[in-house]
This record gives sequence, C-alpha cells and structure tokens, in this order.
Amino acid sequence: MSIQALLGKKIGTTQVFKEDTGEAVCVTAIETGPCTVTQIKSSDTDGYEAVQIGFEEVKRANKPAKGHLDKSGDKLFRHLREVKASDLASVEVGQQFDAGLFEAGESINVTGVTKGRGFAGVVKRHGFKGGPKTHGQSDRHRAPGSIGAGTTPGKVLKGQRMAGRMGGDTVTTKNLEVMRSDPDSRLVLVKGSVPGGKNTLLVLTKRG
Repeated sequence: MSIQALLGKKIGTTQVFKEDTGEAVCVTAIETGPCTVTQIKSSDTDGYEAVQIGFEEVKRANKPAKGHLDKSGDKLFRHLREVKASDLASVEVGQQFDAGLFEAGESINVTGVTKGRGFAGVVKRHGFKGGPKTHGQSDRHRAPGSIGAGTTPGKVLKGQRMAGRMGGDTVTTKNLEVMRSDPDSRLVLVKGSVPGGKNTLLVLTKRG
C-alpha cells in the first residue's frame, strides 16, 4: 500500500446489476487517474508527510507551475492535491497510480464541492414549512416567520437559519461501496451519489 487517495472527475450516474442476486444498483461513474506523483513532502523538510499528485494533463501552464513540475517530467496538470501515504519510501516522483488502487467491495470516502444554488430562501435552504395558505395570508407562503424576540434580546441571534447563499460547499460522502474498478477504462463505479455536478473534481480516499 502506498498512497491513500486519488483524484477523479464525476461522469454521471448509471446502474449495474449484482452478479449474485441480479439486483439493480444505482452507481456514480468517476473517471479516476492516472494520477502522477509531483512532489513528496517529508517531516524533515516540510514538517509533515504527504504526497502531492497531479490529475488531468494540460498543454500549457504559467512559469511557476512549470518550474514546480519540472522534477515530475514534462507533464503539466490542471489539478494538484496533497494526499496521505502509508509508506513514503515506496513512492517516487513521477510514479503513476490508477483506478487499480481501489478494489470492488471496499468502502471509500468521496470529497467534492456541491452544486451552487445561488441565493435561496428558507424553504429551499433549510426545509422550513412556510406560512399558512389561507385566512388572508397571501404573501407568507415561503416566509421564515419570526426571527427573534422583541426587547430581549433585541437582536437577531447568530446562527439563525435565514435565506442566503446555498451550495458550493466542500462535502465528504463517507462509506461508499466500490461496485467496480476498471483501470483500463479509468473508471470507478461507487454505489450511491457523490457531491457536485458533472465534471466536478473529486478526491477518492481509502477508509482506515
């Protein structure tokens, strides 16, 4: 075992059938790897241990990015992330990892940025019930209602659930089962949903 995570891109959802029961299972297809090791951080030089990996090659980059990636060969990457490694001694700069890092049946965590919903009201953002739809309440259907007392405390308390920006948050969905892993097609199929929309950058992390 070497690195503990890979970068991937959300492709979409589909279904697969279990070989033993024939049950249809909804899965999310993730294009994973190949991820190239671009830097190794050690306790002696950086104060902590980690492995930086690159994903999704690009043809052009600015000079700082080119200088940083010189040691990893002539490849340039759109995304760089640091991940944990169980054994730094077995990892080398320029080494590649693919979907073969994950096996069918194991559980992983998937981290991504959720879809941005823009400015949303309390019904959509927090699931409020809304106001009555009768007795003259023609404009209170999706209103929040009272947001605080009067004289005491005389203000809106911090943390009050109100309308505001919704989505665009980094979220980790834990304990997702890997249904299939195909290094040749660079695909990992995980049971259930993962954060974000199509082409969202994801971090797939081994559990434990």
